[in-house]
Amino acid sequence: MEVIFLGTGTSQGVPMIAHNSEGCDLSNPKNWRTRSSIHVVMDGYHVQVDAAPEFRLQCIRNQIEWIDTFILTHAHADHIQGMDDLRRFCDLLGGTALPVYSTEKGLGRIRSIYPYAIGETPASKGYAAFRLAEMPAQLETPGGIIYSTPLPHGGLQTLGLVFEERSTGKKFAYFNDCKEVPPAARELAADADLLVLDGLRPMTHPTHMSTPEAIQVALEMKRPQTYLTHFTFHIDHEIWTQKLPENVHLAYDGLRLTL
Repeated sequence: MEVIFLGTGTSQGVPMIAHNSEGCDLSNPKNWRTRSSIHVVMDGYHVQVDAAPEFRLQCIRNQIEWIDTFILTHAHADHIQGMDDLRRFCDLLGGTALPVYSTEKGLGRIRSIYPYAIGETPASKGYAAFRLAEMPAQLETPGGIIYSTPLPHGGLQTLGLVFEERSTGKKFAYFNDCKEVPPAARELAADADLLVLDGLRPMTHPTHMSTPEAIQVALEMKRPQTYLTHFTFHIDHEIWTQKLPENVHLAYDGLRLTL
């Protein structure tokens, strides 16, 4: 299994518009963050999770050349606004619709933003086509199983995802954009080889885990590897790397992990 972090930033990205990002060393490329999304490959089967506004550039930079399935964790702008660029992957699929999974609210938002893309075939060559379906608790794919579980994120729930590769049995848990990790999600990820957690900033936030809160969850869950993601400018990569406990790390744009 391969996990590629296309983006690790918040809705504003880093650096922010008209802001000097004081305390964050912008000479370090690991502190330049596009909005959060990941690409997972299980036994050659490609799953894209979320499409940030920079999705096109993320794909070019990370040489993403194929997508079999797309999952939208929730319908906030920083996760949905790049979905029009999925049109290229529909072309590569031969003009057939791309399977797209999300929550009920997520699917409703996709329909309202991309009405021209809902259908079995593109409206015209070069257009996107989405075959929408509500994300089940367990999704079987040729590459393995994708489990989903609800996570609290303010006034809505986002999808927590656990990927299990068929050939190796390796498991990867992605719990981004959440205020806590409930017992059901912890149980689902109890034997994960890799855990990724929302670790927004040092200060508390009403809908996201703070960095200290995410570290505490990582210590409680005791996975072999935990990476934090979805950072504001308050998180300087080098400074916070020195503060983290063993087996807890900071993700960055372009990071590739192989399990």
